[in-house]
Amino acid sequence: MEEKGLKSNVKWLNAYGITNAGTVYWNQTPAQLIEKALLNGEGHLADNGSICCDTGKFTGRSPKDRFVVEDDKTRDTVWWGDINIPLSESNFDQILDKMVKNLEGKDLYVRDAYAGADKTYRLNLRVINTKAWHNLFCHNMFIRPSRYKLEKFDPNFTIICDPDFKADPKVDGTRQDNFAVINFSKRMILIGGTAYAGEMKKGIFSVLNFLLPNDHNVLSMHCS
Repeated sequence: MEEKGLKSNVKWLNAYGITNAGTVYWNQTPAQLIEKALLNGEGHLADNGSICCDTGKFTGRSPKDRFVVEDDKTRDTVWWGDINIPLSESNFDQILDKMVKNLEGKDLYVRDAYAGADKTYRLNLRVINTKAWHNLFCHNMFIRPSRYKLEKFDPNFTIICDPDFKADPKVDGTRQDNFAVINFSKRMILIGGTAYAGEMKKGIFSVLNFLLPNDHNVLSMHCS
């Protein structure tokens, strides 16, 4: 597994069971990611220099396919229903194991970033993508640490997003083959079966909307 770019010395991909990927590109610049996206056939350049990418079947979020793992941390603190749909711990572990196996041999794009500006409450976020343009989306969406901080970056929440991986609803507990699952105990989000990048953004919004009031007594607001 070849790795390129500025990589954290604190926590590596083997912490998630990822040991046999292709080339792993850490914290690449926008120019590098756009070049990769074009070479991979993920999109094309518009006449103004912007990269345009097709999200496939899903052009927006799929809220009925967003799940929260029900465990000791969430069982009595999440408002379960049509918005927060429970998924078992065993189903999550099963999906994670299959996703990690599906990453074998694939090139990956890893970004370390902050979610939230306040140092007291922000998340140290790691995003692991199979699409270069998804990693570019996260470069734009989240706060970028100074380069010297990336060497000792210690993530406390992780997203793994592989649009080509599809769940099996009969055995994985999902509604369809696409899914987004939040696990607050393992501090992870798994996204598969959809190339809509907004699932990553909205997933972190949901994480902050749970952690800030419950853990810090801080009111979270979704606003510009």
